[in-house]
Amino acid sequence: MTAALISGKQVAEEIRADIAREVQELAEKGIKPGLAVVLVGEDPGSQVYVRSKEKTSTELGFHSEVYRLDASTSQEELLALVNDLNRRDEIDGILVQLPLPKHIEEKAVIDAIAVEKDVDGFHPVNVGNLVIGDDSLLPCTPAGVIELIKRTGMEMAGKHAVVIGRSNIVGKPVSLLLQRENATVTMCHSRTANMAELSRQADILVVAIGRANFIDASYVKPGAVVIDVGMNRLDNGKLAGDVDFESAKEVAGHITPVPGGVGPMTIVMLMNNTLTAAKRRRGL
Repeated sequence: MTAALISGKQVAEEIRADIAREVQELAEKGIKPGLAVVLVGEDPGSQVYVRSKEKTSTELGFHSEVYRLDASTSQEELLALVNDLNRRDEIDGILVQLPLPKHIEEKAVIDAIAVEKDVDGFHPVNVGNLVIGDDSLLPCTPAGVIELIKRTGMEMAGKHAVVIGRSNIVGKPVSLLLQRENATVTMCHSRTANMAELSRQADILVVAIGRANFIDASYVKPGAVVIDVGMNRLDNGKLAGDVDFESAKEVAGHITPVPGGVGPMTIVMLMNNTLTAAKRRRGL
């Protein structure tokens, strides 16, 4: 039996509709959530992401500002812009698109963003709140992953989840969010000795390693929910996930496609964070 597809596109549309409704209600009170996106340099992938964020925020009725800075922009200049955005009342969310040029220290920039405007969920205070279970703005991709698992109807409590990949952006935070849902979590990475064996025990398998088609059916427990966070460009120009979709779908119960799985969720969760930040800053 072939796995049921988890359409991130469809789920993202449903969440977008909810956000649009809330934005409309806020507009009647004279409130407009504001998102500022900062792009430094000419990275093609980053340009695509920023255009998509700009388009989505405008369509949802947000106040949207995009700053496209030259690759030669100094760290001091970027930090001055961040500090200015921190002070401005009409800006509820600040996102500095990563990666940054080599001469700019990412940590310094992330640390400079006001915690309450950190809609990427990367500030150490937001990360710390996530670790101890306090309320915080959640990293967008991991939050999207949890939402997709929920939409399959699976009860995560008591299930065994295996996360392959331990990055600060996906692997670590998604493992914490799975624990928050009362799943039992195993983390695997490049030094894990028996990865396939552990992976086959997973009721929920989340893969974020950046290696195209690396995880095949031999890693998948029959009936498992498989979430593929990978986004790899093949030599033929096509996109592929970290999971070998064609083989894994024959074993899994539910699986995300690439593209159209986790990708659409990241941007909609960013918009959801901006809406949340706007409401919190006004005590709503």
